[in-house]
Amino acid sequence: MTLYQAGSSRRHSGDASSWSIRHPVPTLVLFLVLTLAGIAAFLQLGIDANPNIDLPYVSIQTAYAGAGPEELEAQFTQKVEDAVASLSDVEEIYSGISDGYAYTNVRFALEADGKQSLDQVRDAIDPIRDDLAPYGQAMTIQKLRYDNGAVLTYALRSPNQSPAALSELVDRTISPALMAVKGVAEVRRIGGVDREIRVDLDPYRMEAYDISAPQVNAQIRNFNLNFSGGRAQIAGQEQSVRALGKFPTAAASLTALNSLEIALNDGTTVPLQDLATITDGFAEIRQSATFNNQSVVSFGIYRSNGSLLVAVEEGVKDAIARLKKDTLPADVQLQLIFTRATDVREAYDASIEALLLGCVLAVASSAAFYATGARH
Repeated sequence: MTLYQAGSSRRHSGDASSWSIRHPVPTLVLFLVLTLAGIAAFLQLGIDANPNIDLPYVSIQTAYAGAGPEELEAQFTQKVEDAVASLSDVEEIYSGISDGYAYTNVRFALEADGKQSLDQVRDAIDPIRDDLAPYGQAMTIQKLRYDNGAVLTYALRSPNQSPAALSELVDRTISPALMAVKGVAEVRRIGGVDREIRVDLDPYRMEAYDISAPQVNAQIRNFNLNFSGGRAQIAGQEQSVRALGKFPTAAASLTALNSLEIALNDGTTVPLQDLATITDGFAEIRQSATFNNQSVVSFGIYRSNGSLLVAVEEGVKDAIARLKKDTLPADVQLQLIFTRATDVREAYDASIEALLLGCVLAVASSAAFYATGARH
């Protein structure tokens, strides 16, 4: 019985081989179709250093200027940790605190779904947002990315432009253009200066008017807000009403703040310029960038989840070339100082060379084997 089945299998195999030999055209067509499909699929593959990995790590962060580590721990970190501790599949919770900044990272089991883990954390935090005030106003909840490094870093310098002008060029012109590139998630400036309207309160005047700094700060914050004003009937149709308080420009905010009426405890008001000195200046410089021992304004480009490193680099380089040609002043030098795509591209080229060499050696060894058998 066993011998009959083996012989039958050999006969079927021989029949298939004989049919392929007698009808070579269908065999060749099938071979060509599979070859072309393989080549087309290979050309569609992206080039990247690592596969896209969806790790179920979620981070809750907040930033509040002036808050100390003790206050952040008691009023933010502990409450957040208690809220997420009861979630399913949580394996680790760890937090970090510094002056004005705190974060809590939640690590779920590897088999957990990343999006569901993010939704679980948001659902757990939403009921306690009011308890986290004021730190909850600046809170962000997001998934931790596996690859957070900058894809490219550029340096911007000019012999005629000031750091303020270069910083504004990055923020107002370069960043929006690069954010339009597919796969770019963020353009982060390094160095330069940040323009700000400074309100330096005079403690003697405030004491004379019997008002505290938090009271003034709250009125300034509420003055610079856009918020809903409800609904109204206009021309027979219901329309939404919005109260616009945001300053359109820095110059407009300077003028508005000087004339802003601050309500005092006795019911009267006083212009803010009577309580403080208001200036249009720059924020305190907390970081700087240098390149070849020269001060520059640089920026890093970060890609989004699921994007391909080499494709993002090529898109950014094309956008930078258009900016240099059409937008940037002639005296501004924009230089690439770092890219992670070079190593990836070199590794890809080396892999292709090894693949082609392996194919050639396999064909050569097969030809040599059959030639040797033919001589014998």
